[in-house]
Amino acid sequence: MKLSRLPAVALAVAALALSLGLAACGEKSENVKGEMQPFSLTLDFYPNPDHAGIYAAQKLGYFDEAGLDVGIHTPADAAAPIKLLAAGKTDLAISYEPEVLLAQEQGLGVVAVGALVDRPLTSMIWLKKSKIGGIGGLRGKTIATAGIPYQDAYLKTILSRVKLTPSDVKAVNVGFGLLPALVGGRAQAMLGGFLNVEGVDLRLRGKDPVVTPVDKLGVPTYDELVLVARRKQIEEDPEAIRLFIAALARGTAAAVKQPDVALKALLEANPDLEPKLTRAEVAATLPLLEHPGGKRPYGYMDPAQWKSFIAWMHGNELISALPPASSVLSNAYLPGKISE
Repeated sequence: MKLSRLPAVALAVAALALSLGLAACGEKSENVKGEMQPFSLTLDFYPNPDHAGIYAAQKLGYFDEAGLDVGIHTPADAAAPIKLLAAGKTDLAISYEPEVLLAQEQGLGVVAVGALVDRPLTSMIWLKKSKIGGIGGLRGKTIATAGIPYQDAYLKTILSRVKLTPSDVKAVNVGFGLLPALVGGRAQAMLGGFLNVEGVDLRLRGKDPVVTPVDKLGVPTYDELVLVARRKQIEEDPEAIRLFIAALARGTAAAVKQPDVALKALLEANPDLEPKLTRAEVAATLPLLEHPGGKRPYGYMDPAQWKSFIAWMHGNELISALPPASSVLSNAYLPGKISE
């Protein structure tokens, strides 16, 4: 989970646990055992538009068709999903590519098995009224951050492109308060908000934001949200993982075609979401969830891109080793072409 995404009004929501029955299946994804299999998923965050495909799959019964009795749980803190996974307390977790690499460093025995969002959402954001003309214009400015170590490294990389260093700006760790810091004028820019969440929120407020994802500013591209499993589980019993991802692929395709279904399912899962804002966020998010077609299946993770990001993490002293991409990701459990 990315702490930077949590608005203040949702602090209580982020600590809640949700147990919802879900349903899904993909191409030829029926459970051949003919019985419902319990399956737990731990989200990266409270239910939000990034999870539209999951809740569409629930709403449309795809998990049930796959024979999976899925319980969805919301983590209480940022480190929880992968830790719960490593401890065997959940079957699948949603996390972030950098977190998977940190888990590899810690020897937690987890592997990414599919990309939920296959590009960076984390962005540098400022308002046009600040008259910041570009990254060079951040010199002397206050930048609100969430205090996440690898995002501090993002900032260093971004500034280095214009021969600035972190000492040339004032980076302030505001934790959950990125939006209030920017809107309230305590910071002239923020790093850590998502283009499809905070970026959309600011536009609806009429704040005219400038939103640039970090991979457009020098940080190597990466998969923002990934499905993570225990290596031991996928080696011993991978079928439930295959069924879940195939069902999620169907749910995501359905959400893209029927956004109102996805919106309704999401609002039912998290009644604290503001409907107008959520509708706009869902509209901005669905194109990001729909992976490119062609020979690559839903959820595909590019090993070459992971290799580049691993090298960047190592170069920024976030990890001490250079693991091969094959040790941290596997595309072996993804579905083929998805049929409706």
